[in-house]
Amino acid sequence: MSILGDAIGRDGRDKSPPTLNQPTLAASIAAAGPPPPSSPAPPTPEGEGSSELRRKRDALAEQVTELHWDLGGLAYEMAIRDHFRLDVLVRRAAVLQERDAELAEIERLLRLEESASAGSCPHCAAPHSRGALFCWQCGATLMERSPAAVAAP
Repeated sequence: MSILGDAIGRDGRDKSPPTLNQPTLAASIAAAGPPPPSSPAPPTPEGEGSSELRRKRDALAEQVTELHWDLGGLAYEMAIRDHFRLDVLVRRAAVLQERDAELAEIERLLRLEESASAGSCPHCAAPHSRGALFCWQCGATLMERSPAAVAAP
């Protein structure tokens, strides 16, 4: 259950009307703080790299969806109580933005892996495949050739 769901009860409605001694929803969410950061994944063999990225992408996508719902619900609850706490909304939005950026980076890595692109040209930023010696767009050298050692007879 989300922090918002915990703060307002399981069925989505307050059990009792707010009183002066009862903490507000915003105060309880502010006290809860941001969700814990995602833990780093244990190292995996090389063959499972993309599947690990896919699992992490799926987990982050779920987390981003949950954060969207929580932020929308929080704004709604503040609106119906006519008491907006911008600092709480901004903190929640910052956490959402952070997770969304992580998700975008993992999706970028997955696209890069699927396209078999190894990098980009340092001169024109065009993508290139593994083992490419020259850029297909500008012709710049991508890999320096080392002189081969000639064995004496």
